[in-house]
Amino acid sequence: MAKPATDETTLRLPAELKYADQLEALRQQDSDPPPKAWKLSPRAVLTYVLGGKPIKAKVNGKAVEVPITRKFFGSEEIVERAIVTLASERALLLVGEPGTGKSWLSEHLAAAIAGTSTLTIQGTAGTTEEHVKYSWNIARVIAEGPRPENLIPSPTMIAMRTGGLLRFEEITRCVPDVQDALVSILSDKAISVPELPDHNMVWATQGFNIIATANTRDQGVNDLSAALKRRFNYVHIPIVADQKTEIEIVQHRSAELMERYDVPTKLGAPVVELLATVFREIRQGKTQDGVSIKQPSTTLSTAEAIGTALDAALHARYFGSGQVTAADLARNLVGSIVKEDLADLAILKEYVVVVAKKRAAKDKHWKEFHDTMLGQLK
Repeated sequence: MAKPATDETTLRLPAELKYADQLEALRQQDSDPPPKAWKLSPRAVLTYVLGGKPIKAKVNGKAVEVPITRKFFGSEEIVERAIVTLASERALLLVGEPGTGKSWLSEHLAAAIAGTSTLTIQGTAGTTEEHVKYSWNIARVIAEGPRPENLIPSPTMIAMRTGGLLRFEEITRCVPDVQDALVSILSDKAISVPELPDHNMVWATQGFNIIATANTRDQGVNDLSAALKRRFNYVHIPIVADQKTEIEIVQHRSAELMERYDVPTKLGAPVVELLATVFREIRQGKTQDGVSIKQPSTTLSTAEAIGTALDAALHARYFGSGQVTAADLARNLVGSIVKEDLADLAILKEYVVVVAKKRAAKDKHWKEFHDTMLGQLK
């Protein structure tokens, strides 16, 4: 028998379970009337996503103060536009560079608005129209014919029946025919089931909507049709604008991940600042001093920086002193920057020789980073 999902048994809980205490506290103190089928009012959803003051609420029969942590570090205006869109008739399309937090925002919006973030379709070249609409239990159809109980509903159909939110990840990776299966769903709010003459329509209930994501790196792969574009409101998620915010994101998310992997250490501020500086300068092709440098083919997102920080923490935990150093970052940086194009190795080496070497003469953390990187790049 499968065990219920808990912090102890599940590698990664969905947002509605991990932050259940915060969602419940916000629900108890929510004074604004939510839209029909929504769990929280738009203002409470905004507070959940961006964080707010601790709330006094009853949890398991006890009065406690529940902190409302920040989940998404983008601008308030972006989150407000997303929430307003989901309260309307139009679907929401979050667009941005890989690693800018589109899926992260999508998950938390679905958790706060609908109470579940797991009604998800992952768009790929192999995604079919059946994944979007419905499929059949073939064995039972052969034995009994097409009947309502033999139909296997898609996440879309479940969201329509329950008034929930469908999350459609990487929609532009799907072929146009699959994308266009959404046109009638978004227009008519219904799915036709011609195999069932007596139950040939599934209608969406109030609250149903779709949150889709698309990477700008995938533009041109399978562009949305004009008909589908009209049914989405585009909200662009930019790369983190300033280094201070990026450092905060890396510290916050890496701390969460290190807790999950039971790594009993913290990333020191100088180490995180060094990591964010390296990523930002190589990503932008310019140093803080205004020196132009070459840019790699890889997208150096904040999410990639978080992954590097976690790898460094694990390396320090199992093979180092337990304290994350700049040398640990260096040992795990090459795989984050050099992926498909080996020419990126020369770009990274140039950065180490030209930029890091100069700073190594004045800062011990940069010296550790520089010396270890040279050993890695030989």
